[in-house]
Amino acid sequence: MIRISFRQSMLAGFLLIALLLSWAAVSSWLLLEQFVQQSRQHGEYALQLSASLQELADRTVGLERSARQFTVLNEPVLLERFDENVAHALAAIKRLESIPAGSWGALPGDWRQAVDRLSQELHQSAPRAELLPLLNRLAELNRALEHAGQHWMDQQNAGLLAKLEQGRRKLTSLVAAAVVGAFLVALAMNWWLSRPLGSIEQAIERLGESRFDEPVTVPGPADLRRVGRRLDWLRQRLDKLESERERTLRHVSHELKTPLTALREGIALLQEQVLGPLDGSQQEVVDILQHNVMGLQGHIESLLRLNAASFEARRSGSRPLLLQQLLADVVQGRDLQIQARQLTVLCNAPAVTRELDAEKLLVVLDNLLSNAIDFSPQAGVIHLEAVVLGKIVRIACIDQGPGVANDDAERIFEPFVQGSRTSPTPRQGSGVGLSIVRELMTAMGGRVMLLSDDGKAPGAHFWIEVPCESSG
Repeated sequence: MIRISFRQSMLAGFLLIALLLSWAAVSSWLLLEQFVQQSRQHGEYALQLSASLQELADRTVGLERSARQFTVLNEPVLLERFDENVAHALAAIKRLESIPAGSWGALPGDWRQAVDRLSQELHQSAPRAELLPLLNRLAELNRALEHAGQHWMDQQNAGLLAKLEQGRRKLTSLVAAAVVGAFLVALAMNWWLSRPLGSIEQAIERLGESRFDEPVTVPGPADLRRVGRRLDWLRQRLDKLESERERTLRHVSHELKTPLTALREGIALLQEQVLGPLDGSQQEVVDILQHNVMGLQGHIESLLRLNAASFEARRSGSRPLLLQQLLADVVQGRDLQIQARQLTVLCNAPAVTRELDAEKLLVVLDNLLSNAIDFSPQAGVIHLEAVVLGKIVRIACIDQGPGVANDDAERIFEPFVQGSRTSPTPRQGSGVGLSIVRELMTAMGGRVMLLSDDGKAPGAHFWIEVPCESSG
């Protein structure tokens, strides 16, 4: 199997495009050179034709004058002049016949016959009665030769124009073929090179979202496939580290819960005064121990919930989900807390069904609603609103509590971080709820946002966006 690198692929693509364009340029140059050569040859023949016809006409006038003068004066020098003109005229006729594809027909032969008869008439001593008809015949043949020459030049010009048009069409075809070929090569190279880059980008996104279950496979050039193998090694390494982290967290949590249980039992014995009555200071110490033990247990449980959310984020379970039913299920799960605080939860969602991960969304909305319940004033109102924006579902959770300070807008999504503003009632939260929300939203390819506190409206305004597909 031939292994071609990314750089070699790029170079091969550029060379192939350059070869196509060079082929079109060379072919165009050859066509142009052929046409120029034909035009030059045609020009030479045209000059030869014009010069021969002109000389033939001049020599015909000269031999006619010599013949007439010899008929009147009968001087030998005039006859010699006549023979000289005839010789030059015959040479011009021969040059005409040497022009290829000339449409002379029998005209050169007729001209020779006419001049031979005229010469015979002049060289004999008998009366020269047929001299005038022979001279007229030569004049007619000259005109016929001129007409044939003009016809030949017209044919040659038309042929050159036809060849020029043919060359133009061929040149256009060559250029179009080269451009189309270069475009196809560019598309092929784009597909060949962008496909592995897209696979690498998707693999990096999956690694960033802590999804290590799908192997990384990168097609294409050898060096990009090598990058894909390194990414797959990184995936396996991160998966192993994540598994070790989860296992360590479970072990640590378990090891902490075991002595914590013993502490709680011992504190319970002290509070029940099984070992004897307690005075005031002793009871205060026991209450402090009980409070801290309960806080420690809450932190351990929060760690376990955060670890469970991290594991749950890697699982995918999309199914058709009615938005109105989703909000109703979330509110029903917190119904006792809502009644205890005399709160009103207003739900507003369209009666549409979308493909969504119901389990993750229930956890996300439950955490947001729990947070809104803790910070809402007695008999307050909480709004849960869902809208569909194309392939995005946006759900907002709005309460009437103290809101979130602008300085805490980003920090509250970090584990074990709570805002500076306190809730109206004591709460036992550990500060992992919003971090679980962000992790689950990232796993679903969505996001969670907190609108800035502008002081105009009380309360916190959270909203989430998650991609979805139409159901049914």
